[in-house]
Amino acid sequence: MKPFSIMLSMLAMGVISSTAMAEGIMLPNVSPANSDLANRGAYIARSADCVACHGENYAGGSPIATPMGDIYSTNITPSKRYGIGNYTKSDLKNVLHKGRAPDGMLYPAMPYPSFSGMTDNDIDALFAYLQTVPAVDEAPEYETKLPFPFNFRILMVGWNAINVPSTEKRDGLTKVQQRGEYLVNNLEHCGTCHTPRNSTMGFNKQKYLSGAPLGNWHAPNITPDKSSGIGSWSEQDIVTYLRTGELDQRAYAGGPMGEAVAHSTRYLKDEDLGAIASYLKAVPAIQADDKVTPVDVSRLPKPINESITHDLIAQIDYLEQAKASVAGGSNSPEALYLAACGSCHGINGYGQPDARYAPIVGLSSIRREKPDALVNVIVHGVDGATNTSPKMPGFSEDLNAEQIAGIANYVRVNFGGLKDSNVSVADVDRIMTTKPAQPFLIKYAGILAGLGIIVALLLLGLLVRWLLRRKSHTY
Repeated sequence: MKPFSIMLSMLAMGVISSTAMAEGIMLPNVSPANSDLANRGAYIARSADCVACHGENYAGGSPIATPMGDIYSTNITPSKRYGIGNYTKSDLKNVLHKGRAPDGMLYPAMPYPSFSGMTDNDIDALFAYLQTVPAVDEAPEYETKLPFPFNFRILMVGWNAINVPSTEKRDGLTKVQQRGEYLVNNLEHCGTCHTPRNSTMGFNKQKYLSGAPLGNWHAPNITPDKSSGIGSWSEQDIVTYLRTGELDQRAYAGGPMGEAVAHSTRYLKDEDLGAIASYLKAVPAIQADDKVTPVDVSRLPKPINESITHDLIAQIDYLEQAKASVAGGSNSPEALYLAACGSCHGINGYGQPDARYAPIVGLSSIRREKPDALVNVIVHGVDGATNTSPKMPGFSEDLNAEQIAGIANYVRVNFGGLKDSNVSVADVDRIMTTKPAQPFLIKYAGILAGLGIIVALLLLGLLVRWLLRRKSHTY
């Protein structure tokens, strides 16, 4: 459970209810004026994390980065002109199960490959809830415009035949684990981030939930592998992390996962979080190539005192003293950390809980064999999970590769408990310049489509010639 002061801070911001830790945070847009079905639909909407893409008001317009280009979310309020006000329940079911809207095919940035497993009862409840959302009578600012040939949405028919559904039900699960499977695979669509993609950009089912690149982030392995996944986590650890976004001296939800906690998992009932945890402990363990060094608590720093993380004035004074006494000059790793990071994350890495600056002591992201996750955070920064969350700036314009490598090594040893760290300038240069890999079919889709058209025209010409010759021979 979070410290009492953190809970007070969250209460002040309207983030948590008095029963939050027992049964999830009170859902927005639940009203006694609405039907029980609609109010259950509000829970389904949070479980499906609709807010992540469509926004708190469901008006859409958020860019979703894909290898083909940005895909913008649509307005799903009951606006009859710009939203889904003219949808029937059957229309919504087709969208969720088949990626087919009344006006055409959707792109799988909308996770219908996962939603294809949603039950009719949940779809009915979601439909009832979406009718109660205030209509936003305006179109999103941006429209999706993908390059050739991806601008032909009819191609999704073939893609769907190969990649929908994205997962399959497993045998031998308990009823609790079956519920967890439904939440993980369908409503929460965890594989959308945590499962690697194949050459068609569908799920690589052989590496289910074993971690995948996500822009400048990496969604980690969440199978029960002990060396690279969450095998050392108990079921209660998983519940705590999904409820609070934190696991003391092991994990902190930032970036996309921070958004998932803020918009979705913190609202789930204890029984559903428990079902997710039970299922994740039962999936096949897969060892990824980015192992995590087990946390050595004895090597982690101790807080300066029990109250300093909640005393901003004391932290400022202590930080100035530390800067004045640091050895090695202003370009030493310790001096660079204190100058760039210490004011938020604290001299000893314990952050400022009341101000929601993250503690970094013991985090798995700084104990990984590959430094990519940590370097990406230093270089690109981290957006806050909510509008009231602080944003960590990126330092790509302020620090050079040598300085970034120095901070990374300092953090990994002093706050990760590693015996040593050898992040090099070459490592930083590689991480900063590497672009997300594009599958062959995506990278050369335009060329392949052009060749396909040429071949089709040649075949058509040969067919016409054959027909003309055959006709001439009949005379």
